[in-house]
Amino acid sequence: MAFEGLSSRLQEFTRKLKGKARITESDLKSMLREVKLALLEADVNYKIVKEFTSTIQEKALGQDVLKSLTPGQQVIKIVKDELVELLGGEESKVNFSSNPPTIIMLVGLQGSGKTTTAGKLANLFRKQGKNPMLVACDVYRPAAIKQLQVVGKQLNIPVFANETSKDVVHIAKQAISQAISKLNDVIIIDTAGRLQIDEPLMEELKNLKSNIKPHEILLVVDAMTGQDAVNVADKFNQDLEIDGVVLSKLDGDTRGGAALSVKKVTGKPIKFGATGEKLSDIEVFHPERMASRILGMGDILSVIEKAEETFDLEEAEKLEKKMRKSELDLDDYLTQIRQMKKMGSFSSIMKMIPGLNKFKDINIDDKEFEKIEAIICSMTKEEKRNTRILNGSRRLRIAKGSGTTVQDINKFIKSFEMTQKMMRQVKQNKGGMKNLLKNFDMSKFS
Repeated sequence: MAFEGLSSRLQEFTRKLKGKARITESDLKSMLREVKLALLEADVNYKIVKEFTSTIQEKALGQDVLKSLTPGQQVIKIVKDELVELLGGEESKVNFSSNPPTIIMLVGLQGSGKTTTAGKLANLFRKQGKNPMLVACDVYRPAAIKQLQVVGKQLNIPVFANETSKDVVHIAKQAISQAISKLNDVIIIDTAGRLQIDEPLMEELKNLKSNIKPHEILLVVDAMTGQDAVNVADKFNQDLEIDGVVLSKLDGDTRGGAALSVKKVTGKPIKFGATGEKLSDIEVFHPERMASRILGMGDILSVIEKAEETFDLEEAEKLEKKMRKSELDLDDYLTQIRQMKKMGSFSSIMKMIPGLNKFKDINIDDKEFEKIEAIICSMTKEEKRNTRILNGSRRLRIAKGSGTTVQDINKFIKSFEMTQKMMRQVKQNKGGMKNLLKNFDMSKFS
């Protein structure tokens, strides 16, 4: 996951600071040396690293900090504030036109993920009440048009393509006319890329820009390319005056230096971050939330937003009633697993919850939940309602049907019955959840 190495180093830095009753200049320099190394390892631009650590040192050595009762916490706040500033300061939204359609032009190198990002953005905008259209203007890459059509079909979003023309300006103008007649209020244009920036590519993009006058030009940058991503962003910005950046493949980069450098170098905000392979795996880039995640402070707002998007309110209320009556069965359990999967990977959700990042030894493998799904789906209705009837022969049948082992069945049933027991304790306990958590032994699950 993005920022993994940087995050662990910065969290160690803040952990040391929290326990400090007094911070000397020597302490601070020593700690900032570690921060500098962490940022450089994360592939952040050297000049940016130097400026970032110098600013923190200057602010942290101020009289107000040194004389405060909790200097460690004061320095942590300074680090977070500077990190937020480095990431862009505040959320930057897409400027939708008051006179539709809004034209969004996606640009970037070949392989950066433009076509998939076009689909993800269209899907996101539709959730916001828009009626998007995708336009295939990559007329050079083999199967580029077909790829966009497949994405559009998966999402049930219209795709405009003209496979007989190589004139991208003509194609874009045709698409705009059709969008107006079909009442599509957002047009997302997928343009061609190259393996590297060259003059013919830039001339084509400049020509497209001057003729269709897009409301937004978004540069799609592969976060895994590190410093190269920053150089690419700088060049595209110089030639096209981009309006913002979409960082793709944020789930695959453990360094994340591109995100920390691109805003500072180009002056243009990161507007979106693609966090997975699914067409729903894209989110608005919130600098403050990302800084909190990096520093291990969690991102509960994003968890709530994801839950609101994916969870069925009626189903949630039904489940709550069942939980109160201790009537949770395996069908309910399966429903909740599937709802949670829509939010993203379980491990990524756990990292967003404040406090859970400190349990380093807890590893959540999403494949385990796929195994649980298979086990539950191999059961009869009666078995899902009452696990006590699961004798040896039934467990063997379920194991064969789900492609698992009897040991897997035993382990899952044991954990499910423990969950039921915990819910009964919450219901019976006068202290409720508070007393249960106080006596809860985390080691049983590690």
